[in-house]
Amino acid sequence: MASTETAMAFDSSFLDELRARIGLAELIGRRVPLKRRGQEWTGLCPFHKEKTPSFTVNEAKGFYHCFGCGAHGSALDFVIAVEGLSFPEAVERLAREAGMAVPAPTPAARVEAERRRGLVELMEAAAKWFEAQLAAGIGAEARRYLAGRGLDPETIRHFRLGFAPDRREALLGDMQARGFSEAQLIEAGLVRRPEEGGDAYDFFRDRIIFPITERQGRIVAFGGRALHEARAKYLNSPETAIFQKGRMLYNLADARAAAHEAGTVIVAEGYMDVIALHRAGLAHAVAPLGTALSEEQLRALWRLAPEPVLCFDGDVAGRRAAQRAAERALPLLEPGRSLGFVELPAGQDPDSLLAESGAGALTELLAAPVPLVEMIWRHAASDRRLDTPERRAGLRRDLGDLVGRIRHEVVRGYYRQHLAQAMARLFGTEALPGPAYLQSGSGRGRRMPQRPLPAHRGMAGADAVARRRESQIFALLFNHPKLLEEGQIFEEFAAFEFASPILDRLHGLLIEHVGSRQALDVAVLKHDLTDSALRHVIDGLTGLAAAKVASFGEAKAEWQRISKVHQLARLQAEKEALQAALTEDMSNETWQRFEAVRTELERAKNEAAIGDGLGSEVPGHV
Repeated sequence: MASTETAMAFDSSFLDELRARIGLAELIGRRVPLKRRGQEWTGLCPFHKEKTPSFTVNEAKGFYHCFGCGAHGSALDFVIAVEGLSFPEAVERLAREAGMAVPAPTPAARVEAERRRGLVELMEAAAKWFEAQLAAGIGAEARRYLAGRGLDPETIRHFRLGFAPDRREALLGDMQARGFSEAQLIEAGLVRRPEEGGDAYDFFRDRIIFPITERQGRIVAFGGRALHEARAKYLNSPETAIFQKGRMLYNLADARAAAHEAGTVIVAEGYMDVIALHRAGLAHAVAPLGTALSEEQLRALWRLAPEPVLCFDGDVAGRRAAQRAAERALPLLEPGRSLGFVELPAGQDPDSLLAESGAGALTELLAAPVPLVEMIWRHAASDRRLDTPERRAGLRRDLGDLVGRIRHEVVRGYYRQHLAQAMARLFGTEALPGPAYLQSGSGRGRRMPQRPLPAHRGMAGADAVARRRESQIFALLFNHPKLLEEGQIFEEFAAFEFASPILDRLHGLLIEHVGSRQALDVAVLKHDLTDSALRHVIDGLTGLAAAKVASFGEAKAEWQRISKVHQLARLQAEKEALQAALTEDMSNETWQRFEAVRTELERAKNEAAIGDGLGSEVPGHV
């Protein structure tokens, strides 16, 4: 949904009229084949892969909703999601379609808009001037350099490359002659005044110029590559009223359509890499502007494609940049939204690899990117000794810290499971460490590893109360599979941990089954299983009379009750484990974890006892 701050730039009555005029089913039907069912339209969701339609459009209420992935919104939200537009751009786009004029802003906003418009006009004039310098005699050396890098005249024209001569006031003088003031040039970052005083001078000198555009294609800044020796090989415009480098991406305006067509977007490190990728037929390439990828840039990339592919240089700096991007993405992950990574040969960048090995070599790498979870694992596990229990525990701790950054519970659960399996493969153990081993962080998300579970099959290692409670959870879900179609219930279940090894294993299988089908089909689940013991367990759980409540409403109420009890039991077990650990390790970290779990347990007990009357079912309740 659009942010309140953004929406407030438009009058609410105008937005209501705009939504009313737009035929939602018609708008969405241009991209999604829809069928009428009663008062709604249904079709396959455009935001995730599915075989059975779970996407609905309610024309009367003015929203769409997917029961599979949870996508929800209005006509504006749909245009923003599928076309990668900002909120103001979506408003303008739909207003044109509806034949409505976008209302004029407030007087103060008009003044600001006029100021920004003047800066944009100045940047366009400067771009034309830089282009003219490149084409003139003074740009001969720069043209030879670009030709040596494989750039033909058509590519130079397409990217509007230019040249800044090595003259102190060349641009300043020309722009002033065109009517732009020195103050405007300074505000635009094209001219700088010495701190110690003196005449203003051109910011870019003796550099090849790369215009930087915003989403609509208007030039808002420049990047400059030194043609000769300089303190900084690349130099970008300073931030201005129209340019914030942490929010923009080089070539975004041109790459948007190509990215939507390709279904992905490539992120390279620099201007020349993007240009080389474009020349190789990969027009859906962008680059950050000399900084690490920011959250704003990641969100902009996800508006273009669900899994952007990062293709950074094959050197230490490139690997470090990729790792920073991976870690920055963790808190923002959601189902179906991630990153992929291409690891280039040592010393290569996209430009050099294309020049030496051709497009086929790079295309092959781009077709099979390394998943984000694998990048996290490789960075944590590589280049470290793991030959002692303490060093292995250090790896487990570091992985727990990383996984703890993921805010989305379901995604976090899958990461715990995947990394636990990677640990087991690395160390050659038969019993996988349970999800609790990889929980870390602070506050509510901070957990101390539980005691290791017995490595034998079946439920004999769990006490009778826990065994009965865990069995009831699965029995309830198997008898009322539609419970897992409720997003909140699915997320709660995905975050659960089970003391029984066989139920812990069944838990992972059930999450994968529902995640791939968006529903629980017990017959299909049993059919796909090769383990007869698990099929027998499912049969036994399905037959438990305790879970056979009469209605779906009663089933939801039972879920709320039993899930709270299960959560409290887990907290109680963690508290006891930490209490035991304190007798051997009275460190500040262990004590802080104990206090965090104890506080959360007491709060949860009070809420459960007061709000739901669970009474003696609450573990440790007096």
